[in-house]
Amino acid sequence: MIIKKSKGAMESDISKAITQWEKDYLGRGSVSVKADILRDMIIVNLNGVLTPAEYSVCETKEGMLTIKKTRSELVESGLGNLKDIIFTITGEKVKSFHTDISSRTGERVMVFKLYEDLEKKM
Repeated sequence: MIIKKSKGAMESDISKAITQWEKDYLGRGSVSVKADILRDMIIVNLNGVLTPAEYSVCETKEGMLTIKKTRSELVESGLGNLKDIIFTITGEKVKSFHTDISSRTGERVMVFKLYEDLEKKM
């Protein structure tokens, strides 16, 4: 399948859709979201993920681990929706999903690994 939409347009659509998913599913969105398509991966950088209260909790190692675990579980619980978003926009199925959050900067990184090289199809 040859992709008709430009890489930039697709990256923009993914960023907007993930922002909307955050608002609908998690109750609030990030300050900014930027998606990049690289070979068979979609890398999404989300800034401003943590609340002021979560930053306070993250001041201790135990608190930081709790916030990371809780946030990870929340995102993983909505993984089906995230995979659907990626498939709807790109036409590609997600092979695996990886994510982590920085308790210092409040940034989250999501990596969607695809079965096919999406960048090559563009």
